[in-house]
Amino acid sequence: MRKISLVSIVFTVGVALSILATPVDARIKMVALPERGTTIIRLDNPQATLIEEERVLTLQKGLNKVDFSWKGVNIDADSIRLTILTSPDKVSLLSVSYPPNEAALVWEISSAEASEVTVRISYLLSYIDRLTTYKAVADKEETKVNLKSFLVLRNFSGEDFVNAHVLLDSGQSSELSISHEETKQLLFLNKDGVPIEKIWTFDARKLPWDPEKLRTNVGIPVTYRIKNAVTAGLGLFPLSEGKVRVFQEDGYGSTIFLGEDATTVVPVGEKMEVYIGDSRDIVVTQRKMRDERINVRRNKKNRIVLYDTDEVIKATIENFKDKPAMLTMIQHIPGQWDMEQCTLKYKRKDAYTLEFEIALPGHGKTELSMHYHRRNVRP
Repeated sequence: MRKISLVSIVFTVGVALSILATPVDARIKMVALPERGTTIIRLDNPQATLIEEERVLTLQKGLNKVDFSWKGVNIDADSIRLTILTSPDKVSLLSVSYPPNEAALVWEISSAEASEVTVRISYLLSYIDRLTTYKAVADKEETKVNLKSFLVLRNFSGEDFVNAHVLLDSGQSSELSISHEETKQLLFLNKDGVPIEKIWTFDARKLPWDPEKLRTNVGIPVTYRIKNAVTAGLGLFPLSEGKVRVFQEDGYGSTIFLGEDATTVVPVGEKMEVYIGDSRDIVVTQRKMRDERINVRRNKKNRIVLYDTDEVIKATIENFKDKPAMLTMIQHIPGQWDMEQCTLKYKRKDAYTLEFEIALPGHGKTELSMHYHRRNVRP
């Protein structure tokens, strides 16, 4: 593979001119810049990759010119910054110029004395792609998982990095070397014994109300719920979005694949919901028992302009498993409404969405009845 060098940097030292010095003698001293020291690849912004590298410049007294070029490397020229880290009171960045039609710039640095100074060169670099993947292995009883998270880094920037520190948005750091056109995978999270809840979710807007009328069995989506909290062995930083693959121990020293899902960012204290498939062990049968118009208002032409409703919904939830199960039931009531009576507790996710957390005993049955009114409905 052709190696593309990130920088070709030298600096020209302007020495004091005496009366007898010739113009050629004044700028013939050229000194090559040392290799990069500490290099940081910052991935804490999902929209851009910031590179920070430190180098030691050997400056002469007076004016020093540093030429920075990046041919073949996808650097955003407007983002390049030079920061003087040592002796800032004696060393000053005077100006920066951009030669025409070149991927280069020249810094003019003034030094009060001959010295070595450490500088930081930072810039935004394109075509370093990263993504996060997760692997969760549940125990046979489905009460906990071993959770691993991997950073996949793909480098198409035109630059090779050696012993660079990769800084994640979580603040974690890993060291790696990665060449142009190379892909690497880093393990940055490995937690065993993370508690999980197995949740069945019935959404009344998405699933049929009366599965007995269908020719095929209706499965209810099942997820593993993982809380990003210290009590679960996590909770030190947000969990990045990415693909989650879920496996389960089979009790014979091997694992079976349950499924995969894509998760969004999970802030500290929030829950990750990972879909693992559909189950027919729980059956929900829901029917509307009443749907009447009340408090009808008419205009002068006797046309109905507004009315309220009197509605009753009943649902039967049956658990055919030997073990207890937790069902999340989601109901939707559009518009303005008020609840007259409800047999189970719920919380409002938003103005129109109700969420029930229903604990089902093994081989048990639970009934839900909602009696509500929608207000000021237009025909």
